[in-house]
Amino acid sequence: MRFQLKIFRLLILCFLISASAKFSFSQNTLLQAYKIKSLLDCIEHNYVSEVDINKLTESAIVKMLADLDPHSVYISAEEIKDMNEPLQGSFYGIGIQFNILKDSLYVVSTVPGGPSEKIGLQAGDRIVKVDNENIAGIGLKNSGVRKRLKGEKGTKVKLHIHRRNHKKLLEFVVTRDKIPIHSLDASYMIDDKTGYIKLNRFAITSYEEFTAAVKKLKSKGMKYLVFDLQGNGGGVMDAAIRIVDEFVDDNKLIVYTEGVTKEKNKYFSTSKGLLKDCNLIVLLDENSASASEIVAGGIQDLDRGIIVGRRSFGKGLVQRQFPLADGSVIRLTTSHYFTPSGRCIQKPYDKGVEAYRHEALNRYLSGELVNRDSIKFPDSLKFKTNKGRTVYGGGGVQPDVFVALDTTKNYSYMNQLLRKNILYPFVLDYYDNNRDRIKSIYSNFKDFEKNFKLDVGLLQNLYKAGEKEGIERPEKIEPYIVIALKMHIKSLLARDMWTMEEYYRISNYDNSALLKAIEIINSKKNFAKILSETDSYYMNKN
Repeated sequence: MRFQLKIFRLLILCFLISASAKFSFSQNTLLQAYKIKSLLDCIEHNYVSEVDINKLTESAIVKMLADLDPHSVYISAEEIKDMNEPLQGSFYGIGIQFNILKDSLYVVSTVPGGPSEKIGLQAGDRIVKVDNENIAGIGLKNSGVRKRLKGEKGTKVKLHIHRRNHKKLLEFVVTRDKIPIHSLDASYMIDDKTGYIKLNRFAITSYEEFTAAVKKLKSKGMKYLVFDLQGNGGGVMDAAIRIVDEFVDDNKLIVYTEGVTKEKNKYFSTSKGLLKDCNLIVLLDENSASASEIVAGGIQDLDRGIIVGRRSFGKGLVQRQFPLADGSVIRLTTSHYFTPSGRCIQKPYDKGVEAYRHEALNRYLSGELVNRDSIKFPDSLKFKTNKGRTVYGGGGVQPDVFVALDTTKNYSYMNQLLRKNILYPFVLDYYDNNRDRIKSIYSNFKDFEKNFKLDVGLLQNLYKAGEKEGIERPEKIEPYIVIALKMHIKSLLARDMWTMEEYYRISNYDNSALLKAIEIINSKKNFAKILSETDSYYMNKN
């Protein structure tokens, strides 16, 4: 009987989906479910070898969902908690950011106010034992770290730490507590009128984080906001809608959803509008997706701000999560979302999942990321904004102002240092060796930002570290690569010494989209002109 319950697992899946969606079984669905049951029966009784029915069933589910679209997925009970945490905004643990370097677990930083910071853990500490279990040199993975360090609130975990300049291991006992997961990386004033906010994803807490940052920046005189969604892969749709709501007047259509089995559902703005009078620029790139595109598409269609960067990813599908009997879930696409003008920005996926995943690479190979004229869309995908500007659907949000990818950042030598994880361990080791000296010289971030210079010979040591890992040093390293390396090292040091905000304060000196946004802001005439152009896609001539 117990084994028969396993066999009926897929039948239960079908039942739960239809019951949750308030549908009844069709005769064809019952027939197909019985066919699958008969197949599993046949395999179990007749196959030449013993078969793991659970594994076989899960494989079948994964394949079925993959045949639907690239975003309908099966998530096992073991995976679901880790996948939901970034969207929920918190978990229970010890409060560290970590990295696994050379088969060792290093503390990158401690969460401010968290359990690890309170007991004195530091960036650069190497955790060698957890509850007396050796974890160094055993091939530790991220999942193994989470398994050992997360736990229920109030439970304790004992850590043995190797810290530079200490001959013996240090022992700490950390009491697990609630650890916030921030979706907002940075918010600061670029100048006396321009604020900057960087959001890395849309989580349940994102709206509250965003509005808190906005109030802080408005109190400092913000008249313009650069909202950086580069690399933001999306998340919770409600957070995106609530954020757009703060920019627009009352009763404006922000987005709507619709599917074959789902009626049209419209989302309108309210009377809140913290930022109704704030001039807005949104930064996008090819990795900005889903909820980021809801924000950018809504802002663009309502002529509320300027989109700067490159064409976004192109995910216009809405998923709903359906729980299954064993704790696993499926995230099933149930509808498309549409921007206020009626655009569906979902890129095609009719050629299969692999082709869909390689679409970003094809953009690079076609030259689209460096030349806006390489982007071609048929007239059938033309739409009009409220003021009559031309915008396009069918594959991401097109920017009003195109900013080419800086291909110097993909220079092969620097790319190898980053890809083979040479640069960050080198910076961590440098900071660990020079922590006291650096902190004594730069007591605050402003001093560091203005005056920090790399030690003579530091880059030479970096080049040697690369050579030890098989990365051949070019005969000549171009000056722009040297500048980029110095900037990257300085930003990583700023993060280790302070927070992610300080990292962006440094790295944004090399953010080409942000620099273009500032140029537009400083030319008020240009700002107004862009929002009045008839054809936003072909507007940018430089």
